[in-house]
Amino acid sequence: MPSHLSRRNVLLAGAAAGSGLALSAAPAHAHRRPHRPFGRHGSPSARLTATTLYVHPRGAGDFTGLQAAVDAATGTGRTLVIAPGVYRETVSVPADRTGMTWIGASGDPRDVVVVYDNAAGTPKPGGGSYGTSGSATTTLRPDGFTARRITFANDWLRADHPGVSGTQAVAVKVMGDRSAFFDCRFLGHQDTLYADSASLDTVARQYFARCYAEGDVDFVFGRATAVFEDCHFRTLVRPDLTSAPSGFVFAPSTAVANPHGFLVTGSRVSSEAPDGYYKLARPWVPSSDPTARPMLTVRDTRLGAGIDAVAPYTNMASGYPWQDQRFAEYRNTGPGAVIAVPANRPQLTPAQAATHTRQAWLGDWRPRA
Repeated sequence: MPSHLSRRNVLLAGAAAGSGLALSAAPAHAHRRPHRPFGRHGSPSARLTATTLYVHPRGAGDFTGLQAAVDAATGTGRTLVIAPGVYRETVSVPADRTGMTWIGASGDPRDVVVVYDNAAGTPKPGGGSYGTSGSATTTLRPDGFTARRITFANDWLRADHPGVSGTQAVAVKVMGDRSAFFDCRFLGHQDTLYADSASLDTVARQYFARCYAEGDVDFVFGRATAVFEDCHFRTLVRPDLTSAPSGFVFAPSTAVANPHGFLVTGSRVSSEAPDGYYKLARPWVPSSDPTARPMLTVRDTRLGAGIDAVAPYTNMASGYPWQDQRFAEYRNTGPGAVIAVPANRPQLTPAQAATHTRQAWLGDWRPRA
């Protein structure tokens, strides 16, 4: 079964397993715990704290949907415990819900799926289209947001909409400072994970640990100061293309004044596409910030054969060549990390690498696992 079809089947089933975590269906796990849908996290009759709310798709919690729970969770420091299920809705968390935490109750991120299927070119009910940001299944604005063991997805498919040119389809847009994601999955195709900030002059530090992200075009992008540690990035087959490149993993848009963009460390990049069909990154200089100087460091990471080792970087716009940006690598391994043309693979010195660390990127913030 083609991957673009199997993903939708997986999301509708509520679980996935296999080489790439999201590529082949497996039975949903929710039926194994009918008597304890919230696992070890309490229940509406036995709340862990007074600020904890419970979400269950079939009515065993305080709410059946996430947006309704977010609307009720006013104030700061609220926790949503989310039972296994597929939550097909768009969710927008206001900036005043600071310190909010979402917990996937089962402990397996494949069990809790937040998914919708808007794209940038999808018509809006009142006219116009959603645009890239508006396509997001989940939009997270508050500072101090934490998610644990949840799947964020956008299952909009190009094959279903051949006449739509705006094919960006965001699974989650993160805008707050001190946003942390542990053991989460981000599924989509183009623009899957939007690591952004609330404004051009705002620095948003974000941390992703043991996460999985997949897609094809610029599927991890934005201007946040983001650290990806022990994560897995997987590039997908493009049925609509017959030649390389199929797409790009990273597309940072770091503001020129920000010394820290994306840091990928201790991670891996794999592919279901043919060898060499993907670029590791290209710089995004948006029209709203023509002075942006995108920054990406990939270090101590295994790059699979899907990455073009000869020319891993390319331009998004001719006026902003990647060579003028802040792209660098250090001690990467794998067939996609072979230095065939040194000029195409800028390397950090050991002294420089000592300053390209999680501690340097996050400063005084220490995310709690």
